[in-house]
Amino acid sequence: MQQATTTTVQQWEALHSSPRSPEVELEGRVALITGGASGIGEITARVFAHHGAKVVIADVNDSLGKSVRDSLGQDTVSYVHCDVTNESQIKAAVAEAVSAYGKLDIMFNNAGITDPNKVRIVDNDKADFERVLAVNVTGVFLGVKHAAQAMIPARRGCIINTASISSNIGGSASHAYTCAKHAVLGLTRNAAVELGQFGIRVNCLSPFGCATPLATKFVGLGPVEMEALIGATANLKGVTLKAEDVANAALFLASDEARYVSGHNLFIDGGVTVVNPSFHMFQYPPEEA
Repeated sequence: MQQATTTTVQQWEALHSSPRSPEVELEGRVALITGGASGIGEITARVFAHHGAKVVIADVNDSLGKSVRDSLGQDTVSYVHCDVTNESQIKAAVAEAVSAYGKLDIMFNNAGITDPNKVRIVDNDKADFERVLAVNVTGVFLGVKHAAQAMIPARRGCIINTASISSNIGGSASHAYTCAKHAVLGLTRNAAVELGQFGIRVNCLSPFGCATPLATKFVGLGPVEMEALIGATANLKGVTLKAEDVANAALFLASDEARYVSGHNLFIDGGVTVVNPSFHMFQYPPEEA
């Protein structure tokens, strides 16, 4: 698990060794990222900070969260312990952002879990199902709710929720996870309709498989093995989806480049969700592919 995080951070550092691009800026913005201690959340925290934002990392893994904070500098990034299923802790995390930096511009509801990898529904446990929905759905609901309370008076803001290709198709993940991500998409659309009158944009991200600590733990593979598995099933060949790619999609949605984008489910999937695996119309012979 730690290997995946270390590799991803090294990739991020290599890509950002040069001066940042002036086109996309978050200078003066304040962002709160749940699940920000590792994986996509961590890399997004680094990308947002790199582009000028003040970032509050919220997570249950205090040691990792504080490590990310310290690596970026406590003048730019702060950390708060937050279990997203606990409403008082979500409320406190939002309050921390407002207290530390005076406002909240960006809420990235990214925290999520998976359940045990049981393919057959008859083998699934109710407790596991409810736990996934508690974190992946209720946690997002609470994040949207309390971010909205902070943003409505300002008449502006950006809320981003992490969904998945499982928000759009069946058969790509467990029953609980797929139900949860469908719910996140529905919540995103409903919140976008309500909060648009206050100048608040609400969108979600739906990535394909990515070798994050959460994903590698779920499938029981190391990062290299998992990326090979993902590559074999990917529609877009020659490119491997990294946490950096998802973070850059979040950066786009958080920036003024997406100022008129709301209610959108942004797929970072290499086109996999537009493929019907029952048809093979465009399959080239192996020697020509």
